[in-house]
Order: sequence, then structure tokens, then C-alpha cells
Amino acid sequence: MMKENSHLANEETLWMKQTDLPEFESLQEDIRVDVGIVGAGITGVTLAYLLSKEGLSVALLDADRILQGTTGHTTAKITAQHDLIYDELIQHFGVEQARTYYRANQEALEFIERIVREHKIDCQFSAEDAYIYGISEENKRKIELEAKAYETLNIPGKGLDTIPLDLSIKKAIVMENQAQFNPLSYLHYLVKEMENKDVHIYEHTVATDIEEGTNPRIVTKNGAKVTCGSIVSTSHFPFYDGKGFFFSRMYAERSYIVAAKTNQTLDGMFLSADDPKRSLRTTTFKDQSYVLIGGESHKTGQGKPSKQHFDALLDFGRRHFDLTGVLYQWGAQDLITLDKVPYIGHLTSRHSNLFVATGYRKWGMTTGTAAALLLKDMIQEKNNPYEDLFTPTRFYADPSIKHFVTQNANVAAQFLSGKLNLQARSVEDLRPGKGATVIHKAQKAGAYKDEDGHTHVVDTTCTHLGCEVEWNQEERSWDCPCHGSRFSYDGTVLEGPADQPLKRIEE
Repeated sequence: MMKENSHLANEETLWMKQTDLPEFESLQEDIRVDVGIVGAGITGVTLAYLLSKEGLSVALLDADRILQGTTGHTTAKITAQHDLIYDELIQHFGVEQARTYYRANQEALEFIERIVREHKIDCQFSAEDAYIYGISEENKRKIELEAKAYETLNIPGKGLDTIPLDLSIKKAIVMENQAQFNPLSYLHYLVKEMENKDVHIYEHTVATDIEEGTNPRIVTKNGAKVTCGSIVSTSHFPFYDGKGFFFSRMYAERSYIVAAKTNQTLDGMFLSADDPKRSLRTTTFKDQSYVLIGGESHKTGQGKPSKQHFDALLDFGRRHFDLTGVLYQWGAQDLITLDKVPYIGHLTSRHSNLFVATGYRKWGMTTGTAAALLLKDMIQEKNNPYEDLFTPTRFYADPSIKHFVTQNANVAAQFLSGKLNLQARSVEDLRPGKGATVIHKAQKAGAYKDEDGHTHVVDTTCTHLGCEVEWNQEERSWDCPCHGSRFSYDGTVLEGPADQPLKRIEE
């Protein structure tokens, strides 16, 4: 019988458990640097590292702790196999751009591997083949088309009828010589390397605005400013929109991961083509093998209670693996663009010194690294073969128009549903450790009662564009179903695009 010691999402992940990251002070005074970077995940840290090697001074700001956001909550597959994407890219972008997408991500993988090998970084890096398998006739056909796309693009891989996993499948495809690692151990090395360079890292420093100009300035919540030659937003959702309207061109998805002890190891990394998604890989911690099972994606604020998603992943694990010990579980949030290709480059066509990287669609280990490599060149005004593909100013009528209409129709439906869905519960109905939408002082509100019995009451109107947030019990957060903003139980912003907290209401 497996003893379960659950760690709630947004608490310590398996990667965090293994990695002792340094701590940094918050920014307290105005400074001037060549480049200001907001968001210390894999893109921000890698970009700061690359720029420091070019002799540039850098300020790297994070609203919380470095590497504790999406980068710390990933399954950490380093692969150019981004689900069944290449046949679709050929249809919408053409063969050359599809090939460019593959090359950008494969080069990112090779960059990570080179850094790991050259500096002998202990980060559990291992080369693995990556598999996608289908169990339905529909996905059998899609995988066959993907195999033809691999052949057209000269991607090392092929279609398969079986995989090295005890599952009954219709068809599979393999991309050879991909990889996996502990991302925090790898990035910890880059952070240490920057300590001897002109890089200034600040934690608990919330960037709220940009003062545009020849030498733009990052404005922080406490009033301190960073004057820069260039500014880069790598903060998951862009902290500054600059009339790029990114909230209407992306949507947010939640997904879930469980990590449990097992006596089995996997020969490769695996992803299901069918829904609900199942992502599989193994890792080791203290000489014990763990299987990581991910999936259960849904639009933020629109899924079942998180516990049901975690339970579904655990049930899958029990049926297919010999689970023997402690369970870790956590959630992650990812942004998806209209055409499934990240936005990397100038914030808009009128911003020559403001840059953005966002919309990694759950594949941030490679796309985040590719973004850093591209932005390093763009900041230095060097040519890069990947600039046109990833530019945020691109527009492809197919599929962008269809997805724009679909996503924004969903937003409208969620907006109306939230306004019309009134609750009859009161604060007094809540048990300790529980939250809900309630009627408080004759108005709709959100309330959470902590374990000490103290109640935190907030206005449930999202501060971004006015949708109504929904309570997420497992992660103890208020989630917006319209554009994916997330807030803690006391209203503090956890995820953008919102940059202002929920209004607190006196009890």
C-alpha cells in the first residue's frame, strides 16, 4: 500500500526539493544597466547568462523567487517533439518555416547539452528517445501524417507499431536523441556563473510598468526604477502589454503532475496523442526512481476541482506502474498562442528596444532556451534565422482568425456566466481550510477561512478586465476563466495578465 504524502501545487516540487537555490535581495534604489530582464525563469536566466558573456550589464528581476514559477513546475523534457505539431505547421506555415521551428528547438537542446557536458553540471541530464502514442483510430491517422512530416523535414524519427511501454496502442512515432534533466540544477549553475559578471539579480521585485523612450525604464511596485538600453519581458505572461493585446492572442491552461516512487524505469519519454493527455518520464532522487505523470490540461478557471485531476493521474499510475512510496504533486500554468508558435521578439513593430518571450505551450525547456538565443542576437542587432518565424507581429489568417474567434467567444461566455452565477452561501458556512464564492454584506464576494479560523474576503471581480474569478480549492487560489489570471486567497497576484490584486473586503 503506497503511503501518500501529498505536496500541494505551488508548494515544493521534486526539482525544488533537490536544488538549493541562492536568495537575493529586492531592488531598493534606482539603477542603470544595458539590459533589464523581467522574469527569472529559464528564458530570463539563460538570456542574462548569454548577455553577461557578451560583456553587457544586466538587471534580472523576479516578482517572487528565481526559477520558482513555470520553470520550477515543468516535467523538464528537453525535446523538439512538441506533440503532433509538424504536419500542422507544414499546413499553416509551409515546409521551410516548419523546418525552421524544428531547427530552433533542436539547436536549443544541443545548446543545453553542450553547456552540461562542457561544465560537467550535475543535473541528471540523459539522452532519451521521445515517443507519442495513439490509442484511437483518429490519432493513428494523425500520427501517420506526422511521420510523413518528419520525413519531409528530415527529422530523425519514424512511425512505430509498438513502444517500450506496457500499453495497447494503435500507432506511435519516435523522435530520436532528445533529453531530460533537472532544470533547476542546470540553471543554478548559470546563476552561479553570473555572480562574477555584471549581472544584478533581484527577487521579490514586482515590475508594474515601463516608461518608454530611447532609454526606457522599468517601474517597480516600490517605486525603484531600472534605466536600460533594452528591456525584455520573460515573465510568463508579459508584464507590460504596450498595445500588443497579448491577452486576446493567447489563452492559459492548467495542467498537473504527480511524482511517485516506483521500482520501474522508463526507456524513453512518452506523451499520449489522445485526451486526456498523459505525459510520462522517470527521474531519480536520493537513489530512488520516481515516475512523473503529467496531463489533465484545461483552460484556467474552467476545469474540475484540482483534486479530481490529481486523482486521475494517480489512478493511471497505479494501473500501469508499481508505485511504492511518497507522492509529490503540483500544478503548472502555460500560455498558448493562436497559432501554437511562441511570441518571441519585439513587443510590437513600434518598439525597437522592448522585447517579449511568451506562449511556450508547455515546451519551455527548448522554446525558452531558443528564445534566449534569439533575443541575445536581436538585442545586439545581429541577424538571426529564427526572427521572422517567432515575431509577435506575425499574423496567419489560418488558423489565427478561427482561434481568435473561438477563444474570445469563450471569454464572453465565461464573463456572462460569472456575472449571472450567484451563490447563497455565507462566510459562516465555511470550514477552516476552505474557500468559496459567498454573499457577504449583501454583495457577491470570495472568502477563504484559514486553519486558524481567520477569514480572508475579496472582491471576485478580476482586476484585468472584470471577469469573475473561481475558487481553486486544491491550490487555494482564485482563478480567472477568461484570461488566466490567478490570485492567492488574500487577493495577491500569482499569474498575469492582471497586475493589480483583488480588492480586499473588510469582514
